[in-house]
Amino acid sequence: MRRWTALAIGGAATLVWGECLNWRWSRALVGNSAGGSVAVVVLGYRNTQATANLVNRWRVRAGIRSIAADDARRTCVIFSGGATGTGTGTTEAQVMAHYAKSVLGFDGTVLLEDQSTTTWENIINVIPLLEDADRVKIVSQPAHALKARVYLRRQRPDLAQRLVPADDYRPGERIFVKPLLALYGLWALHGLRADEHVVAPEEGAGGHRP
Repeated sequence: MRRWTALAIGGAATLVWGECLNWRWSRALVGNSAGGSVAVVVLGYRNTQATANLVNRWRVRAGIRSIAADDARRTCVIFSGGATGTGTGTTEAQVMAHYAKSVLGFDGTVLLEDQSTTTWENIINVIPLLEDADRVKIVSQPAHALKARVYLRRQRPDLAQRLVPADDYRPGERIFVKPLLALYGLWALHGLRADEHVVAPEEGAGGHRP
């Protein structure tokens, strides 16, 4: 009985740990401004098939739900990702856009950035599409999105001041996967300086791969 109790406590602690890290990453380096036009940047994931894979489907859904109802007319969704590696010439951006339109029925404004092969390039190549946006949301798994926000701060600190939270974290969603995402996140962020992506709670709430 004690063994099962210890396992249950350990399992629960692991789930809480995954939730906490993913929540923390989703709220780092974003502000809380409202109003104006919005750019939602959805980062692609390696897609070796002609249709959107599981990861890209989730990212597209998170991107679409990041559009607030009262901002829909002033929001554009930017799908970012280069060649899928299928040999068809299709890009991650095209695959995600097709899923958004044909499966999810999204009929809003869509822009494609289809040259990037790394997260660093994602940010470089979407910057021209962000110039006129008053607010910017970057969508991916929380740690990956945070890494992209760090890259935007490195490349264009002025645009990074426009970052606001996306809806790519929800409590309890994919709860059993979040510990794995937390482990991935620790690996993905280990090369960044702590002062680039770790902020005090009050700053995270109100302030701002190669």
